[in-house]
Amino acid sequence: MMPKLSELKFPAGCKTLPEGFWSAVDVWIKKPHVVNKRLCGVKETESEDVGREALDLLLLQDHPGLSQDVFSFLSSQASPARTHEEDKPWSSSVRTIIPKVNCYGTTLQKELVLKDFTRQQVSFLPFEEDSGGQVSLKRGNIHQIQLISPDCEEWALELHVLTPDAWFSDGVAYPRLSWLSADLLPKLLRWATECKSSEFRSTLSLLPVEKYSVMYQQLKEKYKALVKVWPEVTDPEKFVYEDVAIATYLLVLWAEEREENGLTDRQSFVDLGCGNGLLVHILTNEGHPGKGIDVRKRKIWDMYGPRTLLEEKAITPGESCLFPGTDWLIGNHSDELTPWIPVIAARSSHCCRYFVLPCCFFDFYGKYQRRQCKKSQYKEYIDFISEVSQVSGFNTEEDCLRIPSTKRVCLVGKSRNYQLPDEAEAEQRRAHYVESRQTASGITGQRSDIRRDGESCHENRDNDRTPGSSWGAGFQPRDRVETVRNCASLPRDFVDGVVLRVANVLLGMTEDDGSDWNRGGSLSVSEVAGLLEQETLRRLKKECGGLQTLLKNNHQVFRVEGGRVYVRDWRDRKASRASTKRTPVAPGALKTRPCWFHDHHPQRCPLQAEHCAFAHGPEDLRPSTRPLKKTKRDAF
Repeated sequence: MMPKLSELKFPAGCKTLPEGFWSAVDVWIKKPHVVNKRLCGVKETESEDVGREALDLLLLQDHPGLSQDVFSFLSSQASPARTHEEDKPWSSSVRTIIPKVNCYGTTLQKELVLKDFTRQQVSFLPFEEDSGGQVSLKRGNIHQIQLISPDCEEWALELHVLTPDAWFSDGVAYPRLSWLSADLLPKLLRWATECKSSEFRSTLSLLPVEKYSVMYQQLKEKYKALVKVWPEVTDPEKFVYEDVAIATYLLVLWAEEREENGLTDRQSFVDLGCGNGLLVHILTNEGHPGKGIDVRKRKIWDMYGPRTLLEEKAITPGESCLFPGTDWLIGNHSDELTPWIPVIAARSSHCCRYFVLPCCFFDFYGKYQRRQCKKSQYKEYIDFISEVSQVSGFNTEEDCLRIPSTKRVCLVGKSRNYQLPDEAEAEQRRAHYVESRQTASGITGQRSDIRRDGESCHENRDNDRTPGSSWGAGFQPRDRVETVRNCASLPRDFVDGVVLRVANVLLGMTEDDGSDWNRGGSLSVSEVAGLLEQETLRRLKKECGGLQTLLKNNHQVFRVEGGRVYVRDWRDRKASRASTKRTPVAPGALKTRPCWFHDHHPQRCPLQAEHCAFAHGPEDLRPSTRPLKKTKRDAF
């Protein structure tokens, strides 16, 4: 029997085994970075089936010094009922482990992965290979994960290690044994139980992961100083490192393209809807000529310097919005421009490519209307943009980025699915498709003219359409001045009236016997809506979030959790801290807002004046001389 390190039992009646086991194993083999956060990923060879003789030869030839006890470990029987049949081959592959930070120099950390489908087990034989091709087997780290069903009713997951006492851990490619037992094995069990398959491809499937890892670490170190000087109200770490990751992806993608096509000049680009402009800044600094365009200028633009070209103007699809001399068009969370970018790229020139990272769901002429299907809304929208790309004439590729966002699937159009002489026919298909979406949206616009047959990708771009014609007629670009719709624009007396009415009803739900401070009862948000007049609700509906946003904005009075509304008790430190993240009031602290409970609660505020962050009466209220706190008006 094999030396067993740990064992986990599956829930009784688990219906996903053994298929779920192999699904979970594949996640660990192909995407170990989802569990081991110190890894960037792996590069895996093609799997091949090997029999016992071939496996014996493979082990002895590629891994000198491999003793018989190792082979016995691989061939041992966990259960007498499941022996390895001689005519049943193992499936073997080699994965090269890619750490986020390379601490091994030129030495490559590799593992020979052997799957035995007969006995439901996968074995890992770690080894190192230096630049000269010399192989060193890490005999002490040979281990195995096996699915066990002793009585065919109770499934279990077991971890076996050849020599636990000789296990070597470097904290990166080779975690501690305790980590394998306490972290990896429970994850494998959960994945095997859920047996979920992603709707999308694996991350970075179009790139060499090792090149991405090296470049990302370089750019992250180079641009991390921006986190400290970020002038916007958004989270600097999220936005800076997300754009660093997107820039890394594009730079590696473009470097691979230059190598494939034997090019030396760096690709040019235009970022449509560039937002804060950081992606443009990084790509420009890394040697790619280009610019960003957005309808609104951001404060951070002035920090980049003159080399970073950023243009403030509305982008409307049409003859004035084509880029015949540009290699790549970029749409990074480009919202209403997203479906247009493949069309604009296709019409700009036959050699123009594109990259889009869709976020909000927009069609050509408004919000995307979901169809009735079993896909998630996000998958359905990604498929729609892919359809737009195909119709526009691109061989469309899909990939998944490594960014701190739930919307991280990108689409890439690197080549066309038609030849240049067929441009007129391709344009007719594009025009018909865009027009069909226009009709579906109930908008009548001008039909696109058709480019003349045989016209080259750069010739007569200004002459083949009527002056001022716009095949984007009906498209609505966003307003230059962002509308604030977070209830902040409502009159103060209107808000105060709603707050007082809701709070009085909540307080009236419990009896005030004077023995304790009245916390009131609770109501669902829908029940609170029933307390208000229709005109009040209509007024709130015009605001982003409506009634619930108003209640949350007045966090001094209310606590909204799980769709229910409560009167806040500031003595409850957990509830107060979770909602407002306030620290204890410092002596002599400036109080610029009156305490609602002191003024309106029948028993006044439950806190003493010196412990309350709000003013108890006019004498405790002092006007602030500090700059006003930034609001969502400053967000981009």
